[in-house]
Amino acid sequence: MFISPVVFTPQQGKAITKLYLDAASVALPGEASDVGEAVTGDGDGSFRYTKEILDGHHAVLEFETTVDGKHVNGVDIITCDDDGMIIEFKVMVRPLQAVNAVHRQMGEMLERLKGAS
Repeated sequence: MFISPVVFTPQQGKAITKLYLDAASVALPGEASDVGEAVTGDGDGSFRYTKEILDGHHAVLEFETTVDGKHVNGVDIITCDDDGMIIEFKVMVRPLQAVNAVHRQMGEMLERLKGAS
């Protein structure tokens, strides 16, 4: 299950989750392969994880980036099953101006990705 900060209902299934995560990888500029490592992407900011909290089957990863000139701060809350497979991926973003910017960019990217399939 994927729980987005910009969609009212949780999204069920691997295909829709992949679609949203693919869109997010473009809407939230840059990528990070390690906590604290920032890699500048093609967008107007860089995505980086700043904190990592692990407890059993749960992980909370705090991130920062910039979208449309707005500072974005958020967390990915991930729950895995006993086999290490992700069963829930929840994203929370703040402040409101950042949520609005992410919502607009995610909407545009989802439309492009849906049209390409």
